[in-house]
Amino acid sequence: MSPQPQAAVGAPLSRVDGRLKVTGQARYAAEHDVKGTVHAVIIDASIGRGRITAIDSRKAEAQPGVLRVIHHGNAPRLPYKENKASNNPPGTRLQVFQDDKVRFHGQPVAVVIATTLEAAQHAASLVDVEYDAEQPTTELDKGKPDKPTTYARGDVDAGLRKADVRLDLTYRLARNHHNAMEPHATVAHWTGNKLTVWDKTQWIVGTQTELSTVFDLPLTSVRVISPFVGGGFGSGLRCWPHTVVAALAARVTRRPVKLVLNRKQQYFATGFRPEYEYRLRLGSDRRGRLTAMAHDMDHETSSYETFTEGILDPGRMLYSTPNVSQAYRTVPLDVNTPIWMRGPGPATASYVIESALDELADRLGLDPIELRRRNEPDEDESSGLPWSTRRLRECYTMGAREFGWDRRSKKPRSRREGDWLIGMGMAAGVYHTARMPAEARVRLDADGTAVVETAASDMGPGTYTSQTQVAADALGLTIRTVTLKLGDSLYPQTPPHGGSMTMASVGSAVLDGCNKVRHQAVKLAVEDENSPLYGVNADDVVVRSGRLHVQGNPARGETYRQLLARNDRTHLDANGSYAGAPGTERHSLHAYNATFAEVAVDATLGLVRVRRVLGVYDAGRIISPKLAESQAFGGMVGGIGQALLEHTVTDHRDGRIVNANLADYLVPVNADVPDLKAIYLDGEDREADPLGVKGLGEVVMVGVAPAIANAVFNATGRRVRQLPITAEALL
Repeated sequence: MSPQPQAAVGAPLSRVDGRLKVTGQARYAAEHDVKGTVHAVIIDASIGRGRITAIDSRKAEAQPGVLRVIHHGNAPRLPYKENKASNNPPGTRLQVFQDDKVRFHGQPVAVVIATTLEAAQHAASLVDVEYDAEQPTTELDKGKPDKPTTYARGDVDAGLRKADVRLDLTYRLARNHHNAMEPHATVAHWTGNKLTVWDKTQWIVGTQTELSTVFDLPLTSVRVISPFVGGGFGSGLRCWPHTVVAALAARVTRRPVKLVLNRKQQYFATGFRPEYEYRLRLGSDRRGRLTAMAHDMDHETSSYETFTEGILDPGRMLYSTPNVSQAYRTVPLDVNTPIWMRGPGPATASYVIESALDELADRLGLDPIELRRRNEPDEDESSGLPWSTRRLRECYTMGAREFGWDRRSKKPRSRREGDWLIGMGMAAGVYHTARMPAEARVRLDADGTAVVETAASDMGPGTYTSQTQVAADALGLTIRTVTLKLGDSLYPQTPPHGGSMTMASVGSAVLDGCNKVRHQAVKLAVEDENSPLYGVNADDVVVRSGRLHVQGNPARGETYRQLLARNDRTHLDANGSYAGAPGTERHSLHAYNATFAEVAVDATLGLVRVRRVLGVYDAGRIISPKLAESQAFGGMVGGIGQALLEHTVTDHRDGRIVNANLADYLVPVNADVPDLKAIYLDGEDREADPLGVKGLGEVVMVGVAPAIANAVFNATGRRVRQLPITAEALL
């Protein structure tokens, strides 16, 4: 076939759903109202470990409007059957209200259902829960690590022994919470033995599968609806206990139930980026060529589930290193289960690896970029596979030129502006290119408009817009004549909306479905004796603005509307699909970046201010430049938070989170983000997927924190091996 004209893909279009959002017409989970809806408020455990010995709900139940108080003593028994399709480990998930055991501070121990939110909140304050409390273990260095996951190539001990320069460094990274704008919420409604939930979720199919498992229902008896998600950053990548609580409450009361978590509950009900202790030993020769790297990682998980993330990849393949060992251990603690948070794994690993590389460069007297260039691998040394594309060298070159890297002071603490010490730093970043099977349904109507349906979520990166761009070009329509429908389990299934896989996976399915419909129309035209295109080779027909015509001869053709009307067709339709990654990859597929940061540090107070950040990205084909820039800025802001501000504080006496609010848990505000710039290298990666995209939602955050940390060193001469970097650490 002749290549389709690309009028939408690559254009800096505004969001197609933007007007809905700014006018309040986009409806989020808590805004869905079902006739007869009542309200639920969860009561959280006030101890970090132990057992419930008594629950007195009589005062609460006597309040006007209160319908029920449900707890382990009166809740229906739920089957919680093994669910091999769920992302939650089979048989180990938190089983709400099924026993008297308290596993972490804030665990749901009861729920109050009332006719108004105010009545439910007041009644919840009247429920008296007594405990037999035990001392929880919530400190990483006091837990007992699980058996490690290991990796090795070469001989690390020998590589370290023969190294001219050796570093042995230990880093601590604080727990981070997602703090999305929209709180987690669920509206649950039973109709007979069928359950419908409106939920804040990044994985429609995962939530549907989990609920069908918990309530022992056929998958088709559970419908999950989530057309808009007000930010997730990973917090919606699984079905959390509050969603089960809402469904359980709706079943018991036989009323639709709305349950909205308050801001405090977001800190112990929906996961977090776990705290890490990461030891890195590395060696190099005098020219800076790495001889060995040994990675030892510990992070917290819950006592009832084992959470892991892909932290090992960067240490295996980012730099040419003949001898590598890795030991990755989870440490069960009396906490709720962590979950993926933007840039999961590589955002943590990059801070350690890129900070250590900067320290090595300083020890050797090398420019940090030059050190990285000297360790650029020719292939993926962890797999032996060639790169699909890897343009880190170009990222370094372009970034150094655009950022003015030549103005960086080689000697730390040598550039000053009044009370401010000025420094520049950089770091590389990498994130694997993930693809999973996905499906889409496409219908072209007789009026020349199209509808595309797929179950993917949109938590803010612009899925509505980017998928519409792909569909419009594949169908040869304008953006305004394509309607994309997302966020309903009745639509064709898709993978989780996370891991930078949505564009590659769902986009490829949308492309396939739209191509099929366009091919149907072309075939109909060239076989129709009354069509201007009759007898034309189908491969020579393209479609633009809803009009089929001969490539190179726009005058010979007709519109979709004319074609379908003449043939008495109300519509054409097709199901699109994408098989996901092959069983055996032929190439190593990753997105890359080089991030540059400039900071100012108050020499007296130790305050760090980010002046500017630049990111240069090798992320394959860019479907929407405006959305891509927004993604990059979001990643940079998240990286600033990780580097300088975000830190969940736990009172280890009882497991209580001390700063469970946005007054005490600090996130970047506008004043913290003065000057951001993103550059995307032109190109595509056809080894990755039919669209040639690599994914960019995660890689834009990877490398930001170490670039800032390295800039702080350049400004002050102080190495801080913990995140966040605080004023106290610099004084």
